[in-house]
Amino acid sequence: MDPIVEMLILDMREIFGKDHKRIDHALAVLGYANHIRSVEGGDPLVIQAAAVLHDIGIQEAEQKHGSSAGRYQEIEGPPIAERVLRHRGVDEDRIVHVCRIVANHHSDRDIDTLEFQVLWDADWLVNWPEMLPDKSGADLKARIDRIFKTNTGRETALRLFVGS
Repeated sequence: MDPIVEMLILDMREIFGKDHKRIDHALAVLGYANHIRSVEGGDPLVIQAAAVLHDIGIQEAEQKHGSSAGRYQEIEGPPIAERVLRHRGVDEDRIVHVCRIVANHHSDRDIDTLEFQVLWDADWLVNWPEMLPDKSGADLKARIDRIFKTNTGRETALRLFVGS
């Protein structure tokens, strides 16, 4: 793994503190993102940084807005992600790309780069059991086809949640 990503993980852990659920979530998303990227491609640093930092604004959202709702994470996350990425010496184009992903990762807006599609799918793979636990059969397949953006993400979701 890129040494910058290792430092971003340390930064994320420091920001989340004892919030092991959110740390574990970010690391699980990173794992799926690496798997999807290994097949689909994309800029490894952008994908890994977005995976590690995608929910980085959640605590700030809770403090400022009294809610961890996605729209508040999308407001509060990018400034924190930008600060962390600059501190680690990430180049400007990648900072902009990662912050754009963080700013839209709950809303299905502007998913027009492969890196964003990989992060979207990885986050859904981790969130699916909590968000849609009671879906099954044809409805489940149809939702997977509609939600997932990459072939690898879709195939992984089908294998995990449908068994095919």
